Amino acid sequence: SSFDIEKGELLYPQSRPLYIPLERNSTTTMFTRFSASAGRVAARSLATRSVVVPNMARSLSTVGDAATISDALKFSGYSDIDFTIKESAPVYDAVQKFAAYNIGCLVVTDEAGNMTGIVSERDYISKIALLGRTSKETPVKEISTQGANIVTAVVDETVDSCMAKMMAKGIRHLPIVDNDKTVVGMISIKDLVATVVKEKEDTIKVLSDFALGKGGHYGSE
Repeated sequence: SSFDIEKGELLYPQSRPLYIPLERNSTTTMFTRFSASAGRVAARSLATRSVVVPNMARSLSTVGDAATISDALKFSGYSDIDFTIKESAPVYDAVQKFAAYNIGCLVVTDEAGNMTGIVSERDYISKIALLGRTSKETPVKEISTQGANIVTAVVDETVDSCMAKMMAKGIRHLPIVDNDKTVVGMISIKDLVATVVKEKEDTIKVLSDFALGKGGHYGSE
């Protein structure tokens, strides 16, 4: 049998010639006559192309997937350190952690390890240094942000959503909690920016690959 390029169907016995339309308007249709073997070559070529297009569509859909906090945590400097401090500890201990780990925020916990607040470098500056208080004599609990003022995020939350929270509250850090409200991580605005940059780079890479004909998936050669 022969292959109708226009309709994508097998229509004629193999012994009959295949007519392929080259140009068509309201009054005239021009045809060129191919042998059965030429028709089969054209059919194979068309079949190959029909595989590439859906692959490209699937890959382009992944480009639009929004980055989440799980992506941002890969950039977090808090991943490999203890970013908690007891609420009964002196503020001086918090300052030491800020300096030792080069971070700007800690999760405040009670004796059972539950989160009760957040303490940041800003808290130290505005509530200790500017008021002439002594960091070695003031407990962390007295300067930490507590209760309903604590802003958190969950692992599957989008980066855009977290950025909106930070902008709305004028903060630079978010504790990450699970469904039981247990703290599982911490991210900073720097981590979110790094995630957005990586996401844009990946998008550019995929679109460049398609433009250069490298294939229909990430990193294809």
